Formats: sequence, structure tokens, C-alpha cells
Amino acid sequence: MTQTMKAAVLHELRTPLKIERVPVPEPGHGDLLIKVTACGVCHSDLHAVDGDWTPLPVIPLIPGHEVAGKVAKVGPGVTGFKVGDEVGVPWMYSSCGQCEFCLAGMETICKSAEATGYTKPGGYAEYLVAPAAYVGRLPEGTDPYAMAPILCAGVTTYRGLKRTGARPGQWVAVVGIGGLGHIAIQYARAMGLRVAAVDVSKEKLDLATSLGAEIVVNGAETDPAAAIQEQIGGTHAAVVTAVAAKAFEQAVLMLRPGGTVAYIGLPGGKSDEIRASISAITNWELSVRGSNVGTRQDLNEAIAFAANGLVKATIRTAELEEINAVFEEMRKGRIVGRVVLKMA
Repeated sequence: MTQTMKAAVLHELRTPLKIERVPVPEPGHGDLLIKVTACGVCHSDLHAVDGDWTPLPVIPLIPGHEVAGKVAKVGPGVTGFKVGDEVGVPWMYSSCGQCEFCLAGMETICKSAEATGYTKPGGYAEYLVAPAAYVGRLPEGTDPYAMAPILCAGVTTYRGLKRTGARPGQWVAVVGIGGLGHIAIQYARAMGLRVAAVDVSKEKLDLATSLGAEIVVNGAETDPAAAIQEQIGGTHAAVVTAVAAKAFEQAVLMLRPGGTVAYIGLPGGKSDEIRASISAITNWELSVRGSNVGTRQDLNEAIAFAANGLVKATIRTAELEEINAVFEEMRKGRIVGRVVLKMA
């Protein structure tokens, strides 16, 4: 008799997920079967469900790529893992390991990469399979609910901050204090950076202040770029975790000469086009960089920051059956911090 599990499944784009019983997957060569304890709800999951990106996700789809759980079964050919080990599964399910990008330590842009909860079944289920080589190890006794967001929001913002090249003591603007942004503030502080936080929600800006942001700017009340330039002469760096195209345009204007902005957030559909001043970028030697999730080394480093108590996601938990309601909250921008699904 085939063992089954509960999962939230997308059968058609832009429709609610359905809670179903589906077969428990079997780990293949090099794989682990993981019993999911917690799975964070990322805005990328909503983009997947709404069909905002090209190429489209693989349908039917079990979303979810902030997965914390325990090894339930070890597939053939796997060494170094045993049943009961605490592990995390990020967005990057796998890469080819052989192309010029993988060989250069840029596996995040491998053209053959697979994505958890997008091209492969994700963590909105009681079990999932993942390649052991791409699974993160979690310290024994880690709170899986607090750690789940680190596996995407954490590693993604950490890599983005690194890609700005900002040094300790310099200023960084964190634009968008949502699930990613509130974690980005903590990584920035742990890396010795000074933080200016920008959002349009007073509640989120209050959270930013509590997390150590020295300057907060409400973009609904004032021009954030002008305010930051007036107060500190611009920031050395900026990371954009918002999903509004205007935020990406404003972030460039927040920089001081020689500054770098890393684009992290991903608007959906046609809203991802922006306008930028070529003369400003050229004359002030500004840099605009994309930053896509994180490598396995980035993941290990991001986990270490959190395990050492330097970064902790602000979360609330929800049942899997509440996922469609959580998505509606997300569409309306009403979620402060991160929602984490309780799977076990």
C-alpha cells in the first residue's frame, strides 16, 4: 500500500491551493527524504502561484522553499547524513556543477538549476525529497520555525549585502521591511553596517527601529531618496527587497557617489520595468547589481549567523489549511515579518 501525505497543491495558475493526500516521494540516488517540520511562506511562492514569472512553474506544483525538517530516509549513494539529522532545504534545489558559472562559485545563475517549490515539489507538504549535496545542515536543537525563513529570506539578503561590497561602518539602505527586509537589517547590523530603513508602513518601520535601524523613512509621507541624501549624504549601499518598481528606482537615488545597489525583490509581470538616470549612474560611478538567492556556501554562512543568535526572523505560525488566506494577506501587504507553516 502506497504511503500518502498531506500537501497543498496548485493545479492551475491563479487559483487557490488544494489540500490533498498525495504519495510520499521516494528518494533516488543522492537524495534525502525529509520530514517537514516548518516551511516559511515567501513572496516568491505567491509569484509562482500567480504565474508572474517566465518560465512558468511546473504544474501540478507543491510550493514552498524555506523548509526545515529532519531526515526520514537516506537514498542510495548518500554519505554524511543519517535519519534524524536536522536539515534545511532552500530555493536552489540543484545545479549542474559543471558549467562555467558553477565552476566559478556562481551556481545561483546556472542555466540548468532546479528550484524547490517551482520546478521541483516543495515544502507545503509533510515530506519532500532533496539532493543531499544541496541541503543545509542545521545545528542540533535549532528552532525549526525560526530557522525556516533563514533558508530563503536569510541567505538571499545576506548574499545581496555581500554583493554591494559595503564595509563595516558604512551605511546601507534596506528598502522594503517585509519578510526579507526585516532579516536584511539584522544581517547588516551583524556585519557591522549602519542601516537606513525605508517602507510605507509605520508598523514595519517600528519593527525596523527595534531591530537596530538608525534612520527610518516612510516613503508614503516623504521622498525617501531626498530624505536620506539630506540626513547622511546618501548611503554607500542599498538592497531592495520590496516588490514595487518605484522602490528600485528610488534606491539608486539614495546612493552616495560610488555606491552600489543590489536588487533582490522581484516584481511580477510587466511591473518589473524601471527608469534610471544614465547620467547619474555614469557621473557618480554608481553600480546596480542583481542578486539571486545564495550559493551553498552563502547558505552555510547565513545559517551560522542565525545559529549564533545574531539574526532571528520575526514570525507567526499558521496551519497548512490557512495558506490561501495567508496569500491574500500577502497580496495586500499586511504581513509583518514572516508566516511559517506548521507541518509537524
